[in-house]
Amino acid sequence: MQNQVSSEAPDWSREALRPGEWNPGKRLLASLRDYQRLAAMPGPVAALRKKWAVLRHRFWSAVSGADIPLNSQVGGGLLLPHPNGVVVHPAARIGPNCLLFQQVTLGTHSDGRAPVLVGHVDIGAGAKVLGGVTIGAHAVIGANAVVLADVPPGAVAVGIPARVLAGGNPSRQ
Repeated sequence: MQNQVSSEAPDWSREALRPGEWNPGKRLLASLRDYQRLAAMPGPVAALRKKWAVLRHRFWSAVSGADIPLNSQVGGGLLLPHPNGVVVHPAARIGPNCLLFQQVTLGTHSDGRAPVLVGHVDIGAGAKVLGGVTIGAHAVIGANAVVLADVPPGAVAVGIPARVLAGGNPSRQ
């Protein structure tokens, strides 16, 4: 039996940097986490540290090529193995232990709403998830898919526009 990744409890070890590791995606997430932790803290020291987190976020955004705003709702355990071109709308919600490959876009559509990734959602390279859609826990979005409708938990969605494959992958449910 495969070791099941949780869709509810964040695995913070997925975001942890090993000593000497070059990983712009993890460093971008670390700056985002620092900013969000410091945002509620009062005092001049916290304000200075918050400014430093903003500068680090800008730097790692440029280095990684990813656009993940500081006010994003990102659950713990997010993996960005190749963060180049990842774009996340500020209103999008990313649940715990998700995986976003390069060139993924989580954005709005004509409805003006942003997507919700419930938890442990894997999104392939170049995929676009647009509008007020919900991607269920343990779902997989194929590379270059354009998702404009909800995807049920454990399902696999592919194509343009994305369609859910019959039955999905039962081992992921």
